[in-house]
Parts: sequence; C-alpha cells; structure tokens
Amino acid sequence: MNLKFQLWALCAVVVLCVLAPAPARAQEPASEEGVEVQENILRIPKPDLVDLDHIRFVTDNDYPPFNYLDEEGELTGFNVDLMRTICDELSVECSIRTVSWNRLLSSLKDGETDAVIASIRVSEKTLQQADFTDSYYHTPARFAALKANPVKAITPETLSGKKIGVISGTAHEAYLGDFFTRSTVVAYDTTDEARSSLREGKIDFLFGDGVSLMFWLNGTSSEECCEFRGGPFTESKYFGEGVGIAIRKGNRKLRDALNYGLHLARSEGRFEELYLRYFPLSFF
Repeated sequence: MNLKFQLWALCAVVVLCVLAPAPARAQEPASEEGVEVQENILRIPKPDLVDLDHIRFVTDNDYPPFNYLDEEGELTGFNVDLMRTICDELSVECSIRTVSWNRLLSSLKDGETDAVIASIRVSEKTLQQADFTDSYYHTPARFAALKANPVKAITPETLSGKKIGVISGTAHEAYLGDFFTRSTVVAYDTTDEARSSLREGKIDFLFGDGVSLMFWLNGTSSEECCEFRGGPFTESKYFGEGVGIAIRKGNRKLRDALNYGLHLARSEGRFEELYLRYFPLSFF
C-alpha cells in the first residue's frame, strides 16, 4: 500500500472520529432513527457559568500540528485554537502557557492551572490523575521506518532485536514495553530527537501518534526518508477512549462548561472549520 493512500486512509479515520458529535447523555434514550439521535445529541442544557470568568490552560509546545511554536515563536496549533474557540463560545476570558509534557497533569494537582489541552488520551492511567471532558478526537498509533528498511510486517517477532524509538513517558512507550519485549526500546525526550534518529538510521523504527507522524512523513523535514509500516494500533487500554481536556478531579462545574463550549462549537460548525484548517484533505 503506498504512502499517499495510507495518509488518506488515516486522515479519513480521524475525520470520522473528530467530526462525530458528542455522545448523547445517558438520560436521553437512543433512537433507531438517525435524525432523532442527532436531535438528542444537540439537546445539551446550558450549565451554570456564574463566577466562571477566567480559565487557565496549559499545553506543551512540541506536538505539531496540535500545539507548537510557529516560526515567530508564537504558540499555535489545533488545540490552542480550539481552546480559544471554546472560550469565545462561553464568553469567558482564558489564558494559556506551556509546561513540559511530564508536568501537564501534575500542574492540575498542584493548582497551577485549571485545564490541560495537550492531546492527552483518556485512559485508565490518566483518569487516576484527572477528570476529562468528552473526547473531541481519536488517533491510532503507528510505526514508521526508513523506506530502505526491508521489514514490512510489524509484529513482536519481526521486530525482535530491532531498535524502536518512542517518546519517553507516553502510552506508546508503555505499549512497546509490554508487547515488543524482544526489541530495544529507545526513549527520547522530544519528537525532533526521535525523528532525526530515524532519518539518520540510528533506530530501525519509530512508534508514535499516527496523525503527527502522518504530517511529518508528508512534510519537508522528513526529507522523504520514511513511510508507515504495518497497520494502526488502537488498543483502548493504552491509547485511551480518545482525547479530551483534562481538569482537576471533582471539578464538575468546569467539565460541564467546557463540554458545553465544545457542543456549541460543533453545532455552529466552528469545530469542523477549525479541524479542516489544520487537517486539509485536499492535499492528499
């Protein structure tokens, strides 16, 4: 399967997930009629926004196209613009700053921030540290390799003895540790380090977020070195039930407010417009 088709297929999967409306609330019975289900989905009551006049967000700056520093050093990305859209819908003042990936959730616990919007997956592990809004997109995990790499099939057996790069502290690293035990896992602090190592042949494979890898593979910085190998990995135990905004445990008021902001952005078409700005299907 060629790279162009793989990129299109992966993006199509994400489109279906990311643009899908939020699930209907439990008290609203599902209907076999698609139109009625859609109407139920849109009936989300406005939460109590009294005294909610400012929300402090954090993210990291090393995960394009979701959150990163542009050429002028300004924080931008899909997550950053989504935060601004939600705050605009809620008519609430918001601020955002960056912290390291390993400090994102602990900043909630320490009271340094109110919400984290940094593509953190909703999983058993992360739910022990924070509560989350409804998921607003899903992505699979993927392997990438140099085009000259002769290994085509991806299994723990075929990658035995191979060096696999991964970002430290992620679910991808945990997955490799549990299933690819006969491979040498090389953990990196940043995506740039990991990708450079793959491009330079220091590692045999790179395992990570499929969408981020998709943009790198199809961009100039990869120098057309590499391509996807194997299929997507979607095990919810490791890669969660999608990506949501993390908030301090028990802060139901903020969770309801952010869910309502997401709902308004979807129902008014702003979410779709924002998504297509960062994930344009036309160039595939």
